[in-house]
Amino acid sequence: MPHFAEGIARFQREVFPAKAGLFARLATAHRPGTLFIGCSDARVVPELITQADPGELFVIRTAGNLVPAHTPGADGVTAGVEYAVTVLGVRDIVVCGHSACGAMTALAEGHDLSAAPAVAAWLRHADASLARAAAGGTVDVAALVRENVAAQLANLATHPSVARALATGEVRLHGWVFDIADGTVEELPATASPVLAA
Repeated sequence: MPHFAEGIARFQREVFPAKAGLFARLATAHRPGTLFIGCSDARVVPELITQADPGELFVIRTAGNLVPAHTPGADGVTAGVEYAVTVLGVRDIVVCGHSACGAMTALAEGHDLSAAPAVAAWLRHADASLARAAAGGTVDVAALVRENVAAQLANLATHPSVARALATGEVRLHGWVFDIADGTVEELPATASPVLAA
């Protein structure tokens, strides 16, 4: 933990002064343009990948970048999505999967998750992705990552706030896959913006 204290001191000494005006504005205004839904994996850092400034991204991170289909009742993902769309008025929603995803690897390789029952239950939100990826027999992790991003975009569209914003053209959905080893970001087909290069 000492390195975090050193990092905070360096932030206060070197980074914050150069962005003091930005932070002064952010202290009274919060209007991010994009909701970024990514994996909890520590190697996937949305602000670093996109080079976004503080205040530009509203971020939800879940194991496997999963977004449960809408059901009655409240949960953290649903509340975050609804807040981003209804209150903050984000214009774009990105679901970002990534290479070497532990959640997708566990599913593709059929890992025993009996010691992690909450994880096993959570990963059931990727059952449709796994079924589509397994249609040809063996499951390739990279293919499952892509199928999962597409499935989570479909799940997002079941959320009433997102469905309303899609119907009026107020929001666009994007599916990305980040490759950890080479730093590239691939935009999946049938999404709303062009392919991004490294």
